[in-house]
Amino acid sequence: MTMRFMSCLTLLALGVLTGVSTSTSAKTSTTAPTTAPTTAPTTPVPFVSTQPAARVEHWQKRQAAIEQQMQDGPAMAATRLVFVGDSITDFWLLDDDPWVPGRKFGQQVWNATFGSQAQPVNRAFNIGISGDRIEHVLHRLQPRAQGGRGQLDAPGLKPQFIVLMLGINNSWAAESPVVPSIVMGVREVLRSVHQRQPQARIVLQSLLPTSEPARQADVVLPVNAQLVAMAASPEFSLYTVYLDLQPAFVDAQGHQLGGLFTDGLHPNLAGYTVWRDQLLPFLDRQRAARRP
Repeated sequence: MTMRFMSCLTLLALGVLTGVSTSTSAKTSTTAPTTAPTTAPTTPVPFVSTQPAARVEHWQKRQAAIEQQMQDGPAMAATRLVFVGDSITDFWLLDDDPWVPGRKFGQQVWNATFGSQAQPVNRAFNIGISGDRIEHVLHRLQPRAQGGRGQLDAPGLKPQFIVLMLGINNSWAAESPVVPSIVMGVREVLRSVHQRQPQARIVLQSLLPTSEPARQADVVLPVNAQLVAMAASPEFSLYTVYLDLQPAFVDAQGHQLGGLFTDGLHPNLAGYTVWRDQLLPFLDRQRAARRP
C-alpha cells in the first residue's frame, strides 16, 4: 500500500474530503487604497479554528444520537467522564471497521470499561464526532442560546473529568501557520469546557502519532510540545492536566506502531486497549492527588 493511498484512505475516514469547513491562510483581502495608509494594521486576523462553526452530513446523525443521550437524566447524572473529540474519540463506539472487513475499532473496550455496566467511577458519555475540526467542536460546546448545541449543558451532567483529544483534522485544509492554528483552537476549547463544567478536571491528551513522517514532524510533535506548555500555564494549570500518549504508540525510533492502528491514524481494537490502559491509571492518580 503506497503512502499516497494510505493518505487518501485516512482523509476518507475522517470525512474531510466532503462537507468540511475549509479555510485559506490567515490573510485578509482588501482593495488597494488610493493613498498609502499612515499606519499598518496591528490587529491579527483570528484563525477560523478559534470560532464556532456548524457541520452537516454525518454530524447530523451523530448529533441526534448525542442529543437523545442528553435527555436521559439518570444516565447524565451517573456520568463521571465525558470524552470530547473527533473520529478518534467517536470510534471508541464503533465495532466493525466499515471500510475494511475483519478489522475492529474500540467498542468492545468502551463497553467493558466506560459503558453503562462499567465501574461507576468510569461511566462515560462520548461526544466525539467523526470528521470534526476544532471549530466544529467549539460549536457543539457553545450554549444553545448562543447558537450552539450545548452538549455539556445536559441536565444533571456534572462529570469529574473531561477527556479531550482534538486538532489533527485541522492539519488538512489547514490554516497557515498550522501549528498555532491548532494550539489556539484547543485553547478556546479548554476555555469553553471550563466555562460549561467548572468543577471538572480536563485531561488534555496528546495527539496520537501518524504514519506520515512529515505530518508527525511538522504538526503532531510541535503541537504536542505546545499543549504541554499550555496545560502547565497559569491560566489552565488549576483545572487541566496533560496526558502524553505518544510513548505508548511509537517504537524506540519514534515511529508509529502500525499494529495499533487501522489506517495510519485511527487506533484499532489493540490501540484502543493501549489507550484505555494508559488513561485509567492516569485518572486514578488524579483522583488520589485530589483527595483531602
